[in-house]
Amino acid sequence: MHPSHRDNQPSGSPVSAESTRSPLPSRISWSKVPEVTIFFWIIKILATTVGETAADYLNETMGWGLTNTTVVTVILLILSLVAQFAVRRYIPVVYWWAVVVISVTGTLITDNLTDNWGVPLAVTTAVFVVALIATFSVWYLVERTLSIHSIRTPRREAFYWLAILVTFALGTAAGDLIAEKMAVGYGTSLLIFAAVIALITLAHYVFHLNAIVAFWAAYIVTRPLGASLGDLLTQPTDEGGLGLGTTAVNVTFFVVIIALVGYLTVSKVDRIEQKRGEADPEYVVRT
Repeated sequence: MHPSHRDNQPSGSPVSAESTRSPLPSRISWSKVPEVTIFFWIIKILATTVGETAADYLNETMGWGLTNTTVVTVILLILSLVAQFAVRRYIPVVYWWAVVVISVTGTLITDNLTDNWGVPLAVTTAVFVVALIATFSVWYLVERTLSIHSIRTPRREAFYWLAILVTFALGTAAGDLIAEKMAVGYGTSLLIFAAVIALITLAHYVFHLNAIVAFWAAYIVTRPLGASLGDLLTQPTDEGGLGLGTTAVNVTFFVVIIALVGYLTVSKVDRIEQKRGEADPEYVVRT
């Protein structure tokens, strides 16, 4: 899933000549999201697992109830996104905290629809599929790109976070539908979603599946994979889980996330930086 650069203008073109006469000042256009590295996918899967287990921990273990948990989480999400939109560039702790909170929120959206409103998981899955297609369609029609390398304006960032929220809600619904309603089981579901991600990776690197399609497909599937992993670790043994409990899993995963985010903050290996006036390193949708 590598970025592709726009073609350079010919040396004799009007644009090139104008640029030579009036060079732009050297300024940096900061990306608001991280580069896609192995650390991105590890933290993403850990965050999605925490999204599943943290929601259960607050709702059941702490006894907050689904409604109170949802209210608190939505308030945290609003504050987290305000902070994310306020910063001028990608800051690992701000960005990944928003991902963790939005993961919990996406889980709670599905849980509220199924538990409080009685909407079947098949219906919620279908609705979120349509919502995600609509989000991507409007995003592309407005911005002409779905590239994560293009998240440099508030409007693009708004589309980005909306898409992420819908993917988390969809992943929760699809994961629960396959693991529970279809009685596939948490372990088998985990293997199925891992195999799908492997096929997406193979399709991209071997069969040249479009980078942007491959990225978002993998991003969507990591949500049910993380949910299945969380359920497998925390659910009682008589229900197909390992019975480790939400407390131990949440603490362990949070510690690993904090360590990785700390490393990224210091190393800056996932920063996307670019001088204005240069070609924008976007993923381009090719037809």
